[in-house]
Amino acid sequence: MPRNLSLDTHGGVGKAQDGKPSLPPMRHLSWQDFDRAVEQMAMICDGLSISAICGIPRGGLVLAVALSHRLELPLLHKPQPGCLLVDDVFETGRTLAPFRDLEGATLLVWISKAQPLWWQAVEVYSSAEWIVFPWENAERAAVDEGRYRQKR
Repeated sequence: MPRNLSLDTHGGVGKAQDGKPSLPPMRHLSWQDFDRAVEQMAMICDGLSISAICGIPRGGLVLAVALSHRLELPLLHKPQPGCLLVDDVFETGRTLAPFRDLEGATLLVWISKAQPLWWQAVEVYSSAEWIVFPWENAERAAVDEGRYRQKR
């Protein structure tokens, strides 16, 4: 069952002293958070008929390798029917949507920024804050965040 978290109750954007909008703080996840997420994902998969695991590049790959070991299932290079397809975060759905109708596949993310409809999530919350996963470089993440927000 996903944890529902409301980490940002003010819409994520405040005002800096100069009156310009300020970005919400980054949420830095640890390797301990990762280990807990992998265990929760394994519990979600308990009883499901899953033939193999595939991760969506980039963030889903780390989760897929850990789950492949944890569940003792083969790791795939590309999705196939009946597999578990994992990703780090669901924000817009752009990376998961192409696999929505993959026969017998289970789609699972660590963090979803929307209530799951056709996918499952370990954590669900509504927030504009940027997430930095433990395998990411924090400085690089800040640059990525800036680029992402400029596109929106």
